[in-house]
Amino acid sequence: MSIIDSQMSTARKILSNTVAQIIGKILVAILGLAVVKIATSYLSVEGYGEYILVYEFLAFFGILADLGLFTIAVKEMSQEEKKIPKIIGNILSLRTFLVASAMIASIIIVFAVPKYSGTRVPLGVAIASITVFLTIINGTITSVLQTKLKMQIASLATVLGKIVSVGFMVYVVFYGFPKDTETGFYMLIAAGIIGNFIMLLTTHHYVRKITPLKYRFDLDLWKKILIKSLPYGLALILNTVYFRIDSILLSFIRGQEEVGIYGVAMKMLEHFAILPLYFMNSVLPVLTKALKEKSEKYKQVIKYAFDFLAAMSIPMVVGGVILAYPIIFIVSTPEFLSRVSEGFYGSDIAFQILIFALLFQFLNVLFAFILIAVNKQSKLLYINGACVVFNIVTNLIFIPIYGFRGAAVTSVLSELFILIATFIVAKKHLKFSINLKNLFKITFSALVMGAAIYFFQPITYSYIQNWNVLLLIPFGMVIYTAMLFATKTVDRNTLALLRKGEQTPHDGEEKIG
Repeated sequence: MSIIDSQMSTARKILSNTVAQIIGKILVAILGLAVVKIATSYLSVEGYGEYILVYEFLAFFGILADLGLFTIAVKEMSQEEKKIPKIIGNILSLRTFLVASAMIASIIIVFAVPKYSGTRVPLGVAIASITVFLTIINGTITSVLQTKLKMQIASLATVLGKIVSVGFMVYVVFYGFPKDTETGFYMLIAAGIIGNFIMLLTTHHYVRKITPLKYRFDLDLWKKILIKSLPYGLALILNTVYFRIDSILLSFIRGQEEVGIYGVAMKMLEHFAILPLYFMNSVLPVLTKALKEKSEKYKQVIKYAFDFLAAMSIPMVVGGVILAYPIIFIVSTPEFLSRVSEGFYGSDIAFQILIFALLFQFLNVLFAFILIAVNKQSKLLYINGACVVFNIVTNLIFIPIYGFRGAAVTSVLSELFILIATFIVAKKHLKFSINLKNLFKITFSALVMGAAIYFFQPITYSYIQNWNVLLLIPFGMVIYTAMLFATKTVDRNTLALLRKGEQTPHDGEEKIG
């Protein structure tokens, strides 16, 4: 097989695995927006703030149980596929112990926080901790699917679980407890338990067809895995601190209402923030093998990954800034929208600011995974540690003055800090380059799309008002896609990646991939 054929086959595998996840994630995002709509319509702004706070609080403990073990598991199983049953069995045992301990700790601590006394947050955390437990166990066995590049199964399980959750929430709001929002609040949280249980059962069913799933207790392997994962895991913990601490600080400094306003934008963007992780988890096995084999193919993989991440994130920013108001209108209620003439800033303002953090987050994931691939994940610990200090200090300065707007700007600056730092450190440890010409063409295409949306928006508003966003988003996607072709950012080689089936190797050559 020629080098070009090999690259095409590799890129196609990454693309097909990522596309399966993206399609699943789009469906989950749509269902997630339905959750936001249901919760914001059912609960008050303050009630939704408590709802958000439950999950923001648990995020700190959930990441303690994660410790970067998913990514390390994918890397280890990609290097030694014959040992998949042993590796997954031990990581399953290790993660179960960690998540159970973390969830018990979260319940004890939340009930001890005086600020949350008399609110629905403590009991909400206790209920939602079961959801987090199921999510992390599901994620653990999903690492097998990621290693085998069969994430379409994981996407199916996630979508199925989300459908069940949303269905139960609809029952709670419209039939079960339409007027009893006190009980209904806890039942909305319980919906996550039901959905995640269905997701876990589905994933478990399919993974067992690939490998046995048995708890194993090889303490030497535990030690080896923990040594490898701990630097990255601690970096993830610090990442969670600077990404989530703003909501916690908002709750203490400005109250639950601002958490609710900020939380609408945060929840929406969270659904998209996971996309680069899905993509890079697909890239990691290929990148790891290329580096292990000392193949120059890794340079092409990195260029391809950067172009793909930029092509996904830049149009999101352009479109999000222009369409923030109608988007928030669709997914929430008028209580969450800005009334600038009255001096009230709503979730649409938070969305316009935070979407720039999403852009930087998309790109910095690539450089973080490069450091993981070259076994320099410990560097992330120092980078994220410095960012946490910067984030907390900046939040403490700006939140008392500007509220959630200060928190949002701090998030943007923090992600930019991470992007610059990870790029510099990754370049130090591995030679690679970024195609700046493609980056320019992607940006130009997105700006043309933005101009088309901007001028088309008032025309459609006169007919269907803010619901015009349902037309403007697909319209923008068509314009953006056309511009990618017009600027030759997408060419024949890119289209070839979408062909079905594998390249047929030449006679006498071994089929790669």
